[in-house]
Amino acid sequence: MSPEAPLPSSSDEVDLSQEIAEVEQNLALLKERYAQVQQDTQRQGELQQRLNSVQKELRRNRSQEVQAELQRLKQELETIEFNLESRLFSWDAFKEPFWQAVRFAGLGIAVGWILKSCAG
Repeated sequence: MSPEAPLPSSSDEVDLSQEIAEVEQNLALLKERYAQVQQDTQRQGELQQRLNSVQKELRRNRSQEVQAELQRLKQELETIEFNLESRLFSWDAFKEPFWQAVRFAGLGIAVGWILKSCAG
């Protein structure tokens, strides 16, 4: 009599399909975030070049229009840099590792207290 692996139940199939759907959704979000980062990086390079040319123009011509454009470019660059940083570091990316660290650190402390009380 050979032991056979049990056939997957319908709940296992549902769990698997839910997991696959979640992975597909996460992949789509990752692709979207990656495309946005690429666009922002390209836009940042363009703005930086324009900023350099406006700064050179400002040295030659100190008009209000040039100064206003310089301010607008600096503000847009800051916004893009903020967007790039906030997209790279989000709470969702750190949520699971954070709670695992909290869980295992707490478990380590509890095991340490138990060992200390047994030894001492």
